[in-house]
Amino acid sequence: MPNPSLEERILTLKKERNAVILAHNYQRGDVQDIADFAGDSLGLSRQAAETDAEVILFCGVHFMAETAAIICPDKTVLIPDEHAGCPMANMISARELAEAKREHPDAVVVCYINSTAAIKAQSDICCTSANAVQVVATVPTDREVLFVPDQSLGGYVANQLGRELILWPGYCPTHHRITRELVLQTKAQHPDALFICHPECRTEVVELADEVASTSGMLRFCRESSHPKFIVGTEIGLLHQLRRQNPGKTFIEATMLGDCPNMKLNTLEKMVWALEDMVYEVTVPEDVAAAARGCIDRMLEIV
Repeated sequence: MPNPSLEERILTLKKERNAVILAHNYQRGDVQDIADFAGDSLGLSRQAAETDAEVILFCGVHFMAETAAIICPDKTVLIPDEHAGCPMANMISARELAEAKREHPDAVVVCYINSTAAIKAQSDICCTSANAVQVVATVPTDREVLFVPDQSLGGYVANQLGRELILWPGYCPTHHRITRELVLQTKAQHPDALFICHPECRTEVVELADEVASTSGMLRFCRESSHPKFIVGTEIGLLHQLRRQNPGKTFIEATMLGDCPNMKLNTLEKMVWALEDMVYEVTVPEDVAAAARGCIDRMLEIV
């Protein structure tokens, strides 16, 4: 159980700072519980845009806080741990993307929202795991699509659309630790359970799934389904929300290896420190933010 004194301190500081607390679905359970909003990266950024708070404490990883800063340039965006980064987002640099664009000058660059502001700024349009298929479908079939940085999500989109994409060789280490063998073992132990997974998983894992969806999509699917038991193939933090929203249903981790150490860097203690000392502020240079904002806005025009 979380320490009540930490919770009380956070709530007091939140009021003093006129702050809103946003927590990604992959955060620790106690962090999700004290947040004003819990959700996926884009959903949280939309919540940030709608709030009248002056300070946003974003409990997630760095690119998510960057997205909030891009969408909300008039607000102070803090992250509890400055080291909470995303390995997949770091698998492509602005220089590498510029080189890839020179190699494919006519390609439309579609970037997963799980990318840095610098990558968004060089991309034509952004997408999320929930709308990637819809976004890529808007690109004319006579144009190449360079999809960065997640080869697994890009491969899923290509399969769904029956279309060849140029895939950057990035991936989510946490989702790739969910292997076909581990899923089959868990399914053998729970043959009466449906298997749901995130499209960041390996192709051979996605092929085993009864439902493939983003975190928000998985939450919706399990709420609406009458089935009582699910094996969940994504970062294990999502099971906290699944269990909270569906108290009569059973949720089983596909594997306990699906635990992102970067997501779990944010703690109640660090939330107190961030609000007390107004550290670690996440900012994006205005020229980068303007270009990245255009990339995000083009997505929002579609979905």
